[in-house]
Amino acid sequence: MTGTTANAPELVAGEAAAAAGVVVRELADVADLAVVCELFQAIWRTAPGSPLVTVELLKAMVTAGNHVAGAFDGDRLLGGCLAFFGDPAEGGLHSHIAGVARAGHGRGVGFALKLHQRAWALRRGVTRVSWTFDPLVRRNAHFNLTKLAARPASYLTNFYGPMGDAINGSGDTDRLMVGWDLASPPVDAAVRGLPPRVDGTAGAPALSIDADGRPARGPADAAVVLVAVPADIEAVRANDPGLGRAWRIALREVLHGLMADGARVVGFDRAGHYVVSRERS
Repeated sequence: MTGTTANAPELVAGEAAAAAGVVVRELADVADLAVVCELFQAIWRTAPGSPLVTVELLKAMVTAGNHVAGAFDGDRLLGGCLAFFGDPAEGGLHSHIAGVARAGHGRGVGFALKLHQRAWALRRGVTRVSWTFDPLVRRNAHFNLTKLAARPASYLTNFYGPMGDAINGSGDTDRLMVGWDLASPPVDAAVRGLPPRVDGTAGAPALSIDADGRPARGPADAAVVLVAVPADIEAVRANDPGLGRAWRIALREVLHGLMADGARVVGFDRAGHYVVSRERS
């Protein structure tokens, strides 16, 4: 990606949207907001009567100055996101939900949505966005920590409580809270197609995957440790709920334990490990 002028965030966001074959725009009309709600419902498949968001909520959010955007391929909505302002003293934005329809997978639609959100925030003087994700979902860890260069701030145990949707099931909803420093050099490089690379080959495995696909723990006392997650935890949950719970507990005890002790997640490597530094900064 290119662009070095003052409006570079808009340029790189536009390039990302063009590469994904979509147009990303802010949404405010009730008809558009209704389509976003339908999209989220189709992705998460929550129980009847328990929508993730409602049209009324989105309309109120937009009217209050928050961010609701959609990615369109022609007239078809492929992705949407919602973010709202947090503590005024911190001046940050919290991205509550972002989702892409199956038809948009593999095209960079989610990347285009996040870069639109970044440009939108920077225009308003906001330099940090936070959000949460399930640390067991490998593709999300790669997207958030590598492609976007966000960094984990805290591990949150059973953050939402049972959700009961098709993605999360009925188990605990542990989350990593990440911070995205929009104007930092690593983020600026990542959004231009030069994501940070971390080398986990020198790290010691504190959590790995054994031959049966089960979590296997190791010592976590090296300067750099590796914490593995399954390739597809959603398939694991569907096929073997007990194994899914075992992975939740193992990751909670290892990754949460490391972060609570002051260790820092410095990236996510190509082999599917969180790379964690135990050295004090």
